[in-house]
Amino acid sequence: MFDRRAVMKGLAATGVLAGCRSWSAEPPPIPAGSRAWNVEAIAYHDLEQRPGFKLTILERGGRWYLYTGCFWHRGWNILDVTDPARPQLVNFLQGPDNTFTLQVDLADNTLITSLEKGLENAPWGLDPKGPYEEGVLLWDLTDPIRPRRVGHYRTGGRGTHRNGYQGGRYMHLAAGAPGFTGNIYSIVDIQDRTRPKEVGRWWVPGQDSAPNASAPARDEMASHGFCNIDGKDVSLHGPAVIEGNRAWLPYGAPGLVVLDISDVTRPRQIARIPFSPPFHSTFGVHTVMPVPERGVAYVSSEDTSYGKGAAHFAGIVDIREPTKPTLISLFPEPIPPQGASYRSFAERPGWSGPHNTNQLQHNPAVQKQGDLFYMAHFNAGLRIYDVSHARLPREVGWFMPPDPTKRLGPMPQGPLVTQTEDVLVDRRGNIYITDKNQGLWVLRYTGPKRAPA
Repeated sequence: MFDRRAVMKGLAATGVLAGCRSWSAEPPPIPAGSRAWNVEAIAYHDLEQRPGFKLTILERGGRWYLYTGCFWHRGWNILDVTDPARPQLVNFLQGPDNTFTLQVDLADNTLITSLEKGLENAPWGLDPKGPYEEGVLLWDLTDPIRPRRVGHYRTGGRGTHRNGYQGGRYMHLAAGAPGFTGNIYSIVDIQDRTRPKEVGRWWVPGQDSAPNASAPARDEMASHGFCNIDGKDVSLHGPAVIEGNRAWLPYGAPGLVVLDISDVTRPRQIARIPFSPPFHSTFGVHTVMPVPERGVAYVSSEDTSYGKGAAHFAGIVDIREPTKPTLISLFPEPIPPQGASYRSFAERPGWSGPHNTNQLQHNPAVQKQGDLFYMAHFNAGLRIYDVSHARLPREVGWFMPPDPTKRLGPMPQGPLVTQTEDVLVDRRGNIYITDKNQGLWVLRYTGPKRAPA
């Protein structure tokens, strides 16, 4: 009988899978000290001390493969999570020097990975004046463990951040480009994977105007090169989410922007709903997840101010009339666990507030959005909400990893605390989360499917 695990061990031992990791029979231990409500930890992997960032997943021939960008290291982790209680690190793709390799997405047997200039004041080995790679790498996933690089798209600028690829002919990028400040929306044709080419772009007026492109670096995440227009920070964070002929863009202070892309060479704005003010400006809209069949979009910000300044937010927008999006509710603020030394998470060290959500709805291996909504919430860990009533979202579960014991990167400033970055939920119900200074957690929700009335 074919024994894949034995074969993999043999190949690794003989060096055939150069760069690949061997399989272990026993699951790694789960660190002690986490706190949870209606969530259990089923596994932990330290990722060989290369913290993950953005996540995506592939199901192939009965096996499941998880791909992560890396925060402080140059490259991408690949794990076999067929048995979610025994995640196996099976390869690490080395990335280019002096370059951020944070973001991943996949579809149509193609993995896309972002390349981006590092932070302007990077204190951990990135040289902002040194050479770097930029743009997007395209990988063929015929062998999911050993992707084959087949293409490289370059912006000619600082590179790309949070990109989307939902299959088909086009990538949808949050791209730096010559002559612009802040990321703009770029549509790239990859019908020929070896020769990607931009076919359309859209930006907020003023991003192409040098006098308005002078926002100083205010914090650790100023690497996104925000454009300051009328006192507001403007940059497409991404990813653009495509539903039919519409592109939904999380565009910082300008808010949620909806474009008609019937003609990809000439995107046209059809709606916009701003959130700054009253909410903070820098990442005023960080993530957008439209779910047309439910008539709503889930929208949230990212706060990098360490609990200072204007409030962050996460809310639900009515999109039944896409040209007239309307905010209809806000997610409740997480409450510190009993016995905590802080009254709110804004008072706790580290970044606080929402970050990524279980967003990759185009991926057939990802759990489709139903009544449960999953949100990475920085120093509050993972939060799970019942959204069966769009005007009354309720928290129904949470998981807070123990605080890290070893600093693997320069953030957060000050004391080391958990900083939950990304969340992805596979179709089987396994929840994966990453952290700035920890490995990969695998969780399961154990609470009610709906909040009690």
